[in-house]
Amino acid sequence: MGSGAVEAISTFDIFKIGVGPSSSHTMGPWRASQRFLTACRDRGFFDRIGRVRIDLYGSLAKTGRGHGTDLAVLLGLAGEDPVTCDTARMHAKVGAIRSGKSIRLGGEKAVPFDAAADLVFNPQTTLPFHPNGLTFTAFLDDGTELAETYYSVGGGFVVRENESADARRPVSLPFPTETAADLLGHCRKEHLTIPEVVRLNESAWRGPDEVRDGLRRIWEAMRECVFRGCYTEGVLPGGLGVVRRAARINGHLLGGRRFPNVEAWMEAVRQSGGGFQETLKWVSCFALAVNEENAAFGRVVTAPTNGAAGVVPAVLMYHVCFCRPKGEYVEDFLLTAAVVGSLFKKKATISAAMGGCQAEIGVSSAMAAAGLAQCLGGTPERVLMAAEIAMEHHLGMTCDPVGGLVQVPCIERNTMGAVKAITACDLALESDPADAKVPLDAVIRTMWQTALDMNTKYKETSEGGLALQIPVNVIEC
Repeated sequence: MGSGAVEAISTFDIFKIGVGPSSSHTMGPWRASQRFLTACRDRGFFDRIGRVRIDLYGSLAKTGRGHGTDLAVLLGLAGEDPVTCDTARMHAKVGAIRSGKSIRLGGEKAVPFDAAADLVFNPQTTLPFHPNGLTFTAFLDDGTELAETYYSVGGGFVVRENESADARRPVSLPFPTETAADLLGHCRKEHLTIPEVVRLNESAWRGPDEVRDGLRRIWEAMRECVFRGCYTEGVLPGGLGVVRRAARINGHLLGGRRFPNVEAWMEAVRQSGGGFQETLKWVSCFALAVNEENAAFGRVVTAPTNGAAGVVPAVLMYHVCFCRPKGEYVEDFLLTAAVVGSLFKKKATISAAMGGCQAEIGVSSAMAAAGLAQCLGGTPERVLMAAEIAMEHHLGMTCDPVGGLVQVPCIERNTMGAVKAITACDLALESDPADAKVPLDAVIRTMWQTALDMNTKYKETSEGGLALQIPVNVIEC
């Protein structure tokens, strides 16, 4: 967040495969549950646990049911992982834990668990460090109580209370980058493109083949998510009665045709023609598809969050299908987008509970604009200019999910973020960066100051904005 020690952030910290509907309210608490069990094992008292209790605070308590926080915590404690779990069985597994009043910690040790007493929502209490706080308490066989508090700080990132950023990521990068000015300086001094700088930094964690394989998996997960969303109809869970639209748009644009795999479908999209209006519909369709999957607890990629997961893949799909790309464009797009996301993570926030929706859709739009500008031949200056333009026109956007669900207005906002990203890229590529009045670092600082000034009710609490205007009858997901 805005100040203090800065961790080294990898591309694969920004892009993480997981489960919807929220990176901060679902994936983060899920990872916190796993970390708590690991801490219990490391400290030697896992086998002595007789009962566990989870307390959710602040935004996690206020919107946690709609965001699936309770589901995520229980699945994490039960030994499931968001990358590999069977998404079709998640609700059944949680239902069995609730009805059986027992949970098998780490998939191994069964202990009594009464969700009504042992999973506590504390909406009136917000912990000082971050609005997304949760505390795990283990009750041991000798009556001892051991507790640890974690914070889900956005994008699936989790920190333990009093844990330093330096302690989390002890790595030395060849091109340390905390600001856009740092990144641009490296590019100019070494005569490198932005993705070339990022590739060299990734070498601090993994070899080139591992980077390539990781990026391939991220892209595969993104496009498979788009494909699933484009062929899944119905009403989203949660009680709002939101009807899925991506499949309807896809069917209209392709005349109802179905395809055996994502490659065949993408080729049909490429050949669909129709000019500007049809291309615009496809961009919206791609974004809707991802975030409808996200809202339905499907598998998505944080980009940089789940609530904003549709923007980057929608713009990348636009590039792949309609821009006649050449070279290693997917890798360059993702590497460029990731480093832009990391700049916001380091100097501002990617958590809507801290900064409103500007921190999610705004950041994702900046990431996508930068990635597209890079793939369309932009210089480092123009790439960063594209990111700045995209964010500049998201400043002040509130987070006001109706019913605490990542559906209204969240899903449609991804379509708007994608279109703004494409527009920002086009403007940057047709401009002289020397004429720009606002550098990217300035807009990042502005976003952070806006976040600090924003009323708390507009920060993912469902206590302001549209959340108060729409009558809801939300059910547990």
